[in-house]
Amino acid sequence: MTLGFAPPTAASLRSSSGSASRLARILEPSEWAEAGIPLLRNPREVVGGLHSRHAPTPSTAVLAVLDHEERIAASASFVRRSVPADGWEFRNALLAHLRRVIPHDLRRRAPVRTAVLLYCREGDERWTEEDGAWMWGLRDACTLHGLRCGAYITLTRGGWQVLGEGRGGRRPSSDSLPVPLGEGPAEFDRITPRTTSGAAEPLRRAAAR
Repeated sequence: MTLGFAPPTAASLRSSSGSASRLARILEPSEWAEAGIPLLRNPREVVGGLHSRHAPTPSTAVLAVLDHEERIAASASFVRRSVPADGWEFRNALLAHLRRVIPHDLRRRAPVRTAVLLYCREGDERWTEEDGAWMWGLRDACTLHGLRCGAYITLTRGGWQVLGEGRGGRRPSSDSLPVPLGEGPAEFDRITPRTTSGAAEPLRRAAAR
């Protein structure tokens, strides 16, 4: 009896190639932390404002553009399609929504506005490959729209956290009811540092100006 391995089929080769391509379009937390992403001066206020405006539920992405004073200049939300996590697909979706809500800044010598992404999902606050694909997509979409790439924030049942910074809080969470705009950030918990396996130690970078 002769033992051996069946040669790979064309379909399996395409599948393997596709998986490798998707993995190449993912950013690890360490890569994100080293990319010089500007810190939010008041992440709790930004998260609370986006939660109040869009009331995201799991699988909802909330994309916002902040001006130089960290005010929300434009925002949009959409539900993620049921497809494998791929930074290319996420980039295209983010770019399409950016084009709908705000003109590009490609003619400027340097970006003056910052895009941030809040993604509401199941699970805990630890980094996932899906998060890595969103990070890749956000960075690329910002480049193509002339924006500064800003924070990537996850919203789960346990609360929210800014990945790569170690800052987060218990409220709002994916189960929270939206707080009406104008009631102020006092309704939410204080920022707490996180040092789980999915979050880097707080980074010592200047806040975006």
